[in-house]
Amino acid sequence: MGRKIVILLGHPGVGKGTQARAIVQHLGIPQISTGDMLREAIANKTAYGREAKEKMDAGELVSDSIVNGIVSERIKRDDCKKGFILDGYPRNVSQAETFRKLVKNSDRLSVIELSADSERLRKEKRLVGRLMCPGCGEIYNEFSKAPRQDQMCDLCGRQLIHRSDDREDLIKERFRTYHEETYPLTEFYKGRGLYHQVDGMRPINAVTEEILNIIDKKKLMTPVTDGGR
Repeated sequence: MGRKIVILLGHPGVGKGTQARAIVQHLGIPQISTGDMLREAIANKTAYGREAKEKMDAGELVSDSIVNGIVSERIKRDDCKKGFILDGYPRNVSQAETFRKLVKNSDRLSVIELSADSERLRKEKRLVGRLMCPGCGEIYNEFSKAPRQDQMCDLCGRQLIHRSDDREDLIKERFRTYHEETYPLTEFYKGRGLYHQVDGMRPINAVTEEILNIIDKKKLMTPVTDGGR
């Protein structure tokens, strides 16, 4: 049986991290994010890591070829044998085309977008109130899911942090960027019968249940050639 591969898409603040951790617990497959992979590659001084560091030190964007290379290396590791969850990759159609070549015929790929109303996300202060644990990754919110002890993680006791880009003046720009990057990506996966949309504004457990149902019911992926678009 092939690997279960899940690509999670969604607005900033819609709950991708929360849902990814729920999938990890239910399916026992790792969540791998672009940021984590880049930091690890740089720390381990891999060839791609050194190249990424040079770009970042020069104030340049890390190219698609570097990101694709880091992803390719990461998903070959033993913990990905049964599958994995991708968070933050692919970000554009070019990356998606490359990733398509890394997926085996027997793999079961599900692309799930958590839909949300951006205005409602702002009103509910999903981002400006967000607190994250740098230790275990648990997510809290000052307005809707406050920790039992002020600014401390309930699970591991670490000091919680605010993400530097969870600021009101940056949130609108992040939403705009998401729409620009993601629309072509959703069309790419819709054309291949891999795209699913889930209402991300419903209760957390209901969203998790629907995501797991999609993954479990997913049939074997049929490769789509360029001529089959």
